[in-house]
Amino acid sequence: MDEAAAVPDGPRPSGGPGRDGGDGRVRTGDTGRIEDALTAPLIAAVRDLGGYGGLVYLRSRDRRSLVLALVTGVPRSLLRAWWRVPVGGALPMAEAYRRDEPLWLPDERVTMVRFPHFTAGLPYSFGSAHQPVRAGGEAVGVLVVLRSAARSPMDAEAVDRALRPAGRDMEERLGRLAAGRSGSGAYRVEHDDEPVSVRLPTAAVRPMRVGLLDWDLDSDRCTPDDEALALLGIAGADFDGTMAAVEARVSPEDLHELRASRQDALTHGRVRSRHFRVRDESGGGEISYRPVELWGRLVRGGTGSARILVGALVDAAGGLTAAEAAERLPDGLFSLDQDGRVTYGNRRCEELLGAGREELLGRYPWEVITWLRDPAYEDRYRAAMLSQEQVSFLVRHPAGNWLSFVLYPDVHGLTGRVHPTVPPTGGEAAREAGASAGPVPGAAAVAPPPGPVAAARAGALYHVVQMASVLTEAVTVQDVCRAVSEQLLPAFGARELALYTVREGRMYLQWESGYPEGFLTQFEGVALDTRLPGVHALTTRLPLFFESPEDLSTAYPGIALDRMNAWSFLPLIASGHSVGSCILGWDAPHRFTADERSALTALGGLAAQAMERARLYDSESAVARGLQEGLLPHRLPAVEGLRTTGRYLPGTQGMAIGGDWYDVITTGRGVALVIGDVEGHSVGAAAVMGQLRSAVHAFAASERPPQEVITHTNRLLTELESDAFATCCYIELDPRTGRALAVRAGHPPPLLRHPDGRAETLDLVGGVMLGVQPDSVYPVTALTLAPGSVLALYTDGLVEQPGSDIETGIEEVRRALADTPADSVEHLADRLVRTARRAPERPDDVALLLTAYR
Repeated sequence: MDEAAAVPDGPRPSGGPGRDGGDGRVRTGDTGRIEDALTAPLIAAVRDLGGYGGLVYLRSRDRRSLVLALVTGVPRSLLRAWWRVPVGGALPMAEAYRRDEPLWLPDERVTMVRFPHFTAGLPYSFGSAHQPVRAGGEAVGVLVVLRSAARSPMDAEAVDRALRPAGRDMEERLGRLAAGRSGSGAYRVEHDDEPVSVRLPTAAVRPMRVGLLDWDLDSDRCTPDDEALALLGIAGADFDGTMAAVEARVSPEDLHELRASRQDALTHGRVRSRHFRVRDESGGGEISYRPVELWGRLVRGGTGSARILVGALVDAAGGLTAAEAAERLPDGLFSLDQDGRVTYGNRRCEELLGAGREELLGRYPWEVITWLRDPAYEDRYRAAMLSQEQVSFLVRHPAGNWLSFVLYPDVHGLTGRVHPTVPPTGGEAAREAGASAGPVPGAAAVAPPPGPVAAARAGALYHVVQMASVLTEAVTVQDVCRAVSEQLLPAFGARELALYTVREGRMYLQWESGYPEGFLTQFEGVALDTRLPGVHALTTRLPLFFESPEDLSTAYPGIALDRMNAWSFLPLIASGHSVGSCILGWDAPHRFTADERSALTALGGLAAQAMERARLYDSESAVARGLQEGLLPHRLPAVEGLRTTGRYLPGTQGMAIGGDWYDVITTGRGVALVIGDVEGHSVGAAAVMGQLRSAVHAFAASERPPQEVITHTNRLLTELESDAFATCCYIELDPRTGRALAVRAGHPPPLLRHPDGRAETLDLVGGVMLGVQPDSVYPVTALTLAPGSVLALYTDGLVEQPGSDIETGIEEVRRALADTPADSVEHLADRLVRTARRAPERPDDVALLLTAYR
């Protein structure tokens, strides 16, 4: 049962079967299938962009995955690792879906920079365009068009123009499909089945002509049909029914071939591929000859005495003649279909490869020929098909001679040429010592493996590579758990995942996804001697796989089951240390192949290493953050006429603590508002921050004017010889009058919100950063705050984001300050901090000090 569907919103009926499967879902097995709706715009998109392949991903039922629904121009077997991808993954189709924006990657270099995880699994030269597929006002999938990187370049705007019509067409077709199933027209689009392959149109070719005839071998009379007469060039009214009339149309040089057909039938009971030429006068000029081929078998007449050759006369002017030509070449020629199976090989190819044609046809060459079983050879085919560029390489035959292979691909398969060549020298000989599995156009010598090698497992290997790449960026335990969940569930089609870790001899849940609410509570804190599969997998250090509920219940009688029908229990072992268990559940009985078991086991090991590293990070990070928080003020002093609040937000990258700080200090003349940032993220930076904060506090409490406070602090920092620099903004404010004196040392300018809601950036004359020059001078700027004003001091982490300049960030915060009501200074501070939280990667810490003047 196919699971691609346009699903009407609202209650779903239950009960008896119907055309919609009884649950309100329009399935692709029904009239009006989704592949029928999307095929034409998919092919049009490939054509309009000048591409060679196209894919359509649709969201899964649980919305965690994008599932490949349609594929054209590319073997779906080559994309098996990408049949299901996580919505949250660092993959181009997932990003286009999440952002609901088109994405253009013109070549492999741009793809590598933007999506290194994707390139790790597909290290080939091609461009790709990703266009969201919309329906019902939302993104429901992604259209992907593959384009040769060797073609003339296109900019993103031209790509968008080319794909926009196909996108609109898809949206309209999905709308009509759903409207036909739901009176309201409200719908969802889902897919959870295997992808459907759609063949790209091919150029029109001359159809092969075949005529039928009955040849009575005893009377030498012939009864041809109209097509056979046309091939022989005989008008029906002129044919007398004798074989003599047929022979009169045959080239004198080929009469023996026709007559030998009689002997073949009488001796062997059949005629196989007898070639001869017949007169062709259709051109109206000189007489020419058309090649034909006769096939047939001997049958007996009704009385049992007549011997009749029932034959087919085939026009051989097209493909058969081409095959004959290929047989005469000194090089080996072969053809592979889109999936890599052999469809043709000439005799020379058989000789060079040492395998017969019957043995090769319909099979993968790397499966039949033992010395081609290294995954590198299949990868050459993948490189040619996915880049649509010529690929060549050298191979050493076990007999010691060298063969040159050249692959010429198109969207329907490839043609290959193989011929003997001289041994490689120089750089090629060096490469021969260690085969490269990352092919690029151009020749590379590859040595065969010393012994039998298992068939390539590109899909399983990809999942391991992808997981390893993602886990390198996972820092905390939560990061690791989220990455494992986002990778494993879509990659293997599982519905549930639970991650347990060991603590003090018991198993505790760290992460779960997909389980019924409360189901896992009964397993929380179980001891390591409990008879449970997750515990046994950990204690025995062996993975367990159960392909049905009966298998699991037989092995563990009485175990509580939910709605799942297959499970894997993976031990998490890191450097010999037991970390925990990973449990995956499938909602249908599931057969675990040897490749899948190996991949899941390897992925469990990667997850364990990452989990152990993350647990150490979390422990050390907790200590570091505690130190950081200890250096910041626990509470700010209450000052009449002012409302003050502070915020500190740690950076998202790395464990090292930062040097951001803020403070409010009462002085004899009013109150000092201070914010600063020590360069770097380390314990040393935090230590310098603590010293500077103490120094500023001491200087301010001694009632020194603002200029002297900053001047003395600068001199102190240069004397510390810490090689650290710092920025600082110091404002001394008189709450009774609103008058203030401000000094800025290399720090971002403050923001001031006026009582009428306007917000501006204060243009304070500044000096250099602290610690640069011991005798630096820091000018003072006078300010006056009106009642109802709000003053915002902040560090650069609030306004700096990757890929954007600091002025843009300051303007964004200024607008947020102006647009947010100032009734509550706490609410206003939270609103400003949220502007920093929107950045997915914020390397810097954020400190914010808000002061509302009444």
